[in-house]
Amino acid sequence: MTGVGYADRLYLPADTAMHRLPGHVKLVAALGFVLAVGCTPREQFWAFGGHAGLLAIAVARARIPITVLLRRLTVELPFLAFAILMPFLASGRRVEVLGVGLSVTGLLDAWNILAKATLGVSTSIVLAATTNLRDLLLGLERLRLPSLLIQIMSFMIRYGDLILAETHRMRIARESRGFVARDVRQVPVLARSVGALFIRVYERGERVHLAMLSRGYTGGMPGLLQTAAVPAQWAGALALPLAAATVAAAAWTRS
Repeated sequence: MTGVGYADRLYLPADTAMHRLPGHVKLVAALGFVLAVGCTPREQFWAFGGHAGLLAIAVARARIPITVLLRRLTVELPFLAFAILMPFLASGRRVEVLGVGLSVTGLLDAWNILAKATLGVSTSIVLAATTNLRDLLLGLERLRLPSLLIQIMSFMIRYGDLILAETHRMRIARESRGFVARDVRQVPVLARSVGALFIRVYERGERVHLAMLSRGYTGGMPGLLQTAAVPAQWAGALALPLAAATVAAAAWTRS
């Protein structure tokens, strides 16, 4: 389970203290930071600036290029598009901005989604950039996630690229026979291709399962080597969520 594949391209190899932290430590720290951001009152704008500053320190310590961070943040654009519509659609007291009447409640809701979604997605980007998939699975196992879920995720990681490669070969085969999807008339052909892909994937899964059974698989994967975290690593990693929790608590006292 080396984690080689498309998903592991999110990982940016580097020799930093954040990269050397065990996976379960980083998972706990990331979850704590996201929870602190989620609990911050939306009206306390300064608090989100504090969260962003803390996250910027983490990005700098992980040596993640700002261009990489911004490029990966584009994944949240659909959510931002929804947030932009909220000031126009929400009801309640309205305020005029550049001659356009906008809902005050909608503006606050849009800001809430924008700030918290951006900080949450950025946190996941930092986690993915500093932790390869194998270490993430080891971390989840050390945090006592059910073994069956870990096995499912490991197989998804291992065979996801095989499914993508099969999809690519089927697309090449269609195009070599002159097929080009121009309009809805080609939907039946694409639907049959999806069905064929499902059958091929299902049959491949059966062959893999039989191969595992022939090698002694009994429903559980062998134990993986887990790296225990020293107190100094816990202290360094938890400094981020604790600082974020302090900012959130201060925001509540002022709200």
